[in-house]
Amino acid sequence: MGRTKLAVIGGSGIYDIEGLEGAEWVRVDTPWGAPSDAILTGTLAGTDMAFLPRHGRGHVHSPSSVPYRANIDALKRLGVTDVISVSAVGSFREEMAPGDFVVVDQFIDRTFARDKSFFGPGCVAHVSVAHPTCPRLSTACVSAARGAGVTVHDGGTYLAMEGPQFSTLAESRTYREAWGCDVIGMTNMPEAKLAREAELCYASVAMVTDYDSWHPDHGEVDVTRIIATLQGNAAHARAMITAVAPALGGDRAPCPHGCDRALDFAIITQPDARDPAVTARLDAVAGRVLG
Repeated sequence: MGRTKLAVIGGSGIYDIEGLEGAEWVRVDTPWGAPSDAILTGTLAGTDMAFLPRHGRGHVHSPSSVPYRANIDALKRLGVTDVISVSAVGSFREEMAPGDFVVVDQFIDRTFARDKSFFGPGCVAHVSVAHPTCPRLSTACVSAARGAGVTVHDGGTYLAMEGPQFSTLAESRTYREAWGCDVIGMTNMPEAKLAREAELCYASVAMVTDYDSWHPDHGEVDVTRIIATLQGNAAHARAMITAVAPALGGDRAPCPHGCDRALDFAIITQPDARDPAVTARLDAVAGRVLG
């Protein structure tokens, strides 16, 4: 039995939580560069917590420039076991209205300008992301959100686009009608893939801010309206996190879905062929299996 340490990756409005004890901003060095920002650590309802502003305080990173590898590596170095990603999305479904939450369980990755793996030449690995989120952690998020009075949808497919521009009308219609996606955002990939490589349980809570551009009655995406909706969503997200922390508890059993053992059979490169410089960078994310 280990200890739970819950990380929340999200915007600045998420981590201002009443009741966080021993709050301290800490800086973490990683072999992948600096994370988006310092990380706020503390304890909430007996659960160790870490809050990472994905875009940095003041929103200094675009979706493409977020240092995803450094962020996940830094959380792993802090002893994090579970990650809740909180992010803004557009909706492709009438019933997934602005202000609602969608606890995502699938992704289509359309990003192209980001480093998507910790592994590569010198140490090759292939993890499964058939089911890219952790059902146990996702269920806890659904229950906590409902308990906080949020309209939450259990399951959905998230289209990850590169950005920073929003979709064309043709793209929006394609993602909705031909591909069957439910929401669209710019930040959950490669974050979810890297969390799996780092053997972290990962849940994605998508906060709907708009209907993207497909909706005939809402027109094109308006940033001012998105920000206004986000402010209301942030209060709901704080309430959800305040509820989910005690639900997870301080003691942690192995993940029943194997998220924390994702690397058991993933590394393909034989030990005597591994590049020591590459494996040295993997000390946090893959140290359990690399020794």
